Amino acid sequence: MVSSLLRLLRWRRSLRRDLVISTVDAIAYSVMVGCGEMYLGAFVLALGLGPLVVGLVASVPLLVGAVVQLAAPLAVLHVGGRRPWVVICTSLQAASLLPLAWWGWQGKAEPWQLLAAASVYWAAGMAAFPAWTGWMAALVPVRVRTAYFARRNRLGQLAVLLAFVIGGSVLRAEDARQSALTGFSVLFLIAAAARLFSSGCLWACREPRRRWQERAAARGPRTVRARIAAGLHDLTSGPGGPLVAFVCCFTFGLQFAGPYFTPYMLEALGFSYGQYLVVFAAGFLIKAIVLPTVGRLNSRLGSRRLLTLSALAIIPLPLLWLPSGAVPWLIAVQFVAGACWSAYELSVALLIFEIAGDRERTGIVNVHSLGLAVATVGGATCGGALLRALGEGPEAYTAVFIGSCLLRAAALPLLMLLQRRK
Repeated sequence: MVSSLLRLLRWRRSLRRDLVISTVDAIAYSVMVGCGEMYLGAFVLALGLGPLVVGLVASVPLLVGAVVQLAAPLAVLHVGGRRPWVVICTSLQAASLLPLAWWGWQGKAEPWQLLAAASVYWAAGMAAFPAWTGWMAALVPVRVRTAYFARRNRLGQLAVLLAFVIGGSVLRAEDARQSALTGFSVLFLIAAAARLFSSGCLWACREPRRRWQERAAARGPRTVRARIAAGLHDLTSGPGGPLVAFVCCFTFGLQFAGPYFTPYMLEALGFSYGQYLVVFAAGFLIKAIVLPTVGRLNSRLGSRRLLTLSALAIIPLPLLWLPSGAVPWLIAVQFVAGACWSAYELSVALLIFEIAGDRERTGIVNVHSLGLAVATVGGATCGGALLRALGEGPEAYTAVFIGSCLLRAAALPLLMLLQRRK
């Protein structure tokens, strides 16, 4: 009896320690995102490479990452566990930021170099995610999981916002001294250090061993092609197909304009880094604020209805950027957009769990990730091509924003199909 009580106390002490370390990991990861990832588009523009390269750097690496992610479960078996695989990936992600810092210091980089570094960054992050998800599901007890991750995610969002604000302040100060590229170099070094610290936190966490899960993974498809085929079979034979088809088509329309809001602010509107910071942070802040309200709204309306309402609200959002380039107006637009995006992202995530059973969920998630990456690359490339063909002036951005609205609306029939298939 006494020995059982002592084991329970040791387990609780270890669990409390792991949860604290995981929270610190989330904060460090968020610092990397806020100081590094969120300024990559602005860095491309500061190098003088233009909006089309911004779109390619924001999209092509996601496709690379999605393909690499399909092979991640096999890699976990090869290295002997989730924890070593996640630490390898996150350390590689930290290293991928160092060339960006060097190019910022040198003041020049070729487009292919940026694509290569961004591809390593996204491939490492996306390859780590499935293993990390399974690891955390085994580590965090079900009874505390919702409350813990809600608190963890909230702290992470605040850390992203704080890091983004600090990054904007650094760029603003360096831009005043005519050395903005040096500021980017400093930000990427901070981001790399934060991710390396995050990797150390991950290594310090325990990894519960579940041999039955490892055997099940070993019996799964052994090649990337087989994993894609299994995922497509799950989609066509189950209810997840309309959801994935809609999200991918909708994403194509979103990405037709999505990567080009940063060039629009910094080049077409001539914003300073301070103005860019304020407008961009507004949307992120409102997403964090309204998330609890959106969760309650989802409980009342249901995920399908919330997805419909949020998608309808997202369709015309690019048009709101056209009447005025004044910062107060765009902050108001970002408040509306942030609330809509919060509802859209939550409803999509919940629907994947609602409409797919445990057996088919992994295949659906794999195809969903790959389809999103293809749609992101396709939409960004088409939008960038139109932008360049029209001269990259204000009229060109207007055409891209209108085209994005039309493409988003074109995906609505798939959404109606999802509503009917309950």
